[in-house]
Amino acid sequence: QIQLEESGGGLVQPGGSLRLSCACSGFTVETYAIAWFRQAPGKEREGVSSIGADDDGTYYADYVKDRFTITRGNAENTVYLQMNNLHPEDAAVYYCAANRGGTRLAILYDSAMGYWGKGTLVNVSS
Repeated sequence: QIQLEESGGGLVQPGGSLRLSCACSGFTVETYAIAWFRQAPGKEREGVSSIGADDDGTYYADYVKDRFTITRGNAENTVYLQMNNLHPEDAAVYYCAANRGGTRLAILYDSAMGYWGKGTLVNVSS
């Protein structure tokens, strides 16, 4: 049974950092594209970053580029999202999603993501 579980959310001040984790089970994470999405209250879901299957590389939305870093821990079967210099507008529920054999552009095709976690809440406030 394929499952994804996010963790690492919380309250942080503007300019602070958080590291989110997406623990995956039921599949080998390196053979799937893993993507992070977020949804703020009253807003539509948007893509944040994705990492492609089989070392296809990474991709970032413009609004997080140079602040967020996505990595994959194959031994832990977990994907991480390091978030630095957080802005109040980064506050949202963050979801990870998986697509077998997907590319690094996975955040552009959220409808193709077959598996989703339940999300972790990130608050950015002073």
